[in-house]
Formats: sequence, structure tokens, C-alpha cells
Amino acid sequence: MIEVKSLNKSYGTLQVLKEINLRVEDSAVVSIVGASGAGKSTLLHLIGTLDRPDSGQVLIDGTDIFALNDTDQAAYRNRNIGFVFQFHHLLPEFTAAENVALPAMIAGQSHADALKRAHELLDFLNLGDRLNHKPSQLSGGEQQRVAVARALANNPKIVLADEPSGNLDTQNARKLHQLFFDLRDQFHQTFVVVTHNPELATLADKTFEIKDGRL
Repeated sequence: MIEVKSLNKSYGTLQVLKEINLRVEDSAVVSIVGASGAGKSTLLHLIGTLDRPDSGQVLIDGTDIFALNDTDQAAYRNRNIGFVFQFHHLLPEFTAAENVALPAMIAGQSHADALKRAHELLDFLNLGDRLNHKPSQLSGGEQQRVAVARALANNPKIVLADEPSGNLDTQNARKLHQLFFDLRDQFHQTFVVVTHNPELATLADKTFEIKDGRL
């Protein structure tokens, strides 16, 4: 379970988030919506420890993640949180399987075990025939599914997705959104998705809107 308590974040004199309180249950798919610049991505980055709040807490299963030192926080993030971004950020010189295996190898798994896990995930995402293809050889939808597989490499409790379908056409966006629900049902992860897409906001178990820095 994710609990956000009295979270505040400013950049210079601009206060982006104001006393944000949020609760996300285990195995939920929730969406965060709001106008451009409302602070959606900022909130997601704070939940994922990619940035630090000015004040407030983020607790994951009771662990106050900002009470951890930098080393422990990085290790916690690598084990428990997966990220999917609008731009897939795949490494162009590596194959799909190698891209997916990287987080597991960073976490200390052997090359062989990490690749085995990557193959399993890519098979599950119907990319078993693309294991040895490099990103330039994949379609946009395929690249984003590889990015999803990479986010799942360490079997995280939480997957945070920041406008993951923003660069996809309508058909591929719909497939990606359905994939989140299929993955939740299969692996029981919690998905928090920042989106402008009204379809995902409608399908989500719960939708939170940020307006004027508040939920």
C-alpha cells in the first residue's frame, strides 16, 4: 500500500504540490490526471524517490522511504519500484532481452538468470519473437512493451508510469492500458499511471485529479 502524507514540493518560488494526501491500495490500477504543469509527474517522481519533497512522507507498506539513507533508498527503489516513461529510454546498442535484463543485473542477478527472466517477460508480452531485435527494429508499441517488461524485471511491488501511451496511436495506447490490467491480474502489482488519456482514467480502479497543486 502507498500512503502519501502532507506532501509539499516547490521549485524556487513556485509551489507545485500543496499538502498532498493519497492512499493507493495493493494491486490497484490508479490514474493521476490534471492539466499540463499541474504537478502530476512531480508527484509520481516523489513516490518513486526520483526527487525529494520539501516536507511530508511517502510510505510504502509502512516504510518511510525518505527516512532511508541514499544507499538504502536506491536499493529499495531498485527492488520494489518499476518505471515506465513516455519515452521508452531503451539502450539502442542492446537487444530487447538485454534491455529488459539490465535492472536485474544491476540488482545482482547473474547474466544468465537475468536473461532468463527477460525472456519470460517478453514471452508473456507477446514479444518472444523479438528477443534479439534492437530498439530500431521494433515498432513504437513494441518498444513500449519492452519498456514495460524492463519495469517488471525485478518483480516490483509498484509500477509507476508517466504518460506511457503519450507517443502511441489510439490502438496501441488501448493495448498498453489493457496490458496494465492484465499484468495486475497476473502478477498483483500496483500501477500508478499519470495520463491525459480519458479512456484509462475511466478504466482505472480510482482516478485522482491534481488541480492548483492539490488533490
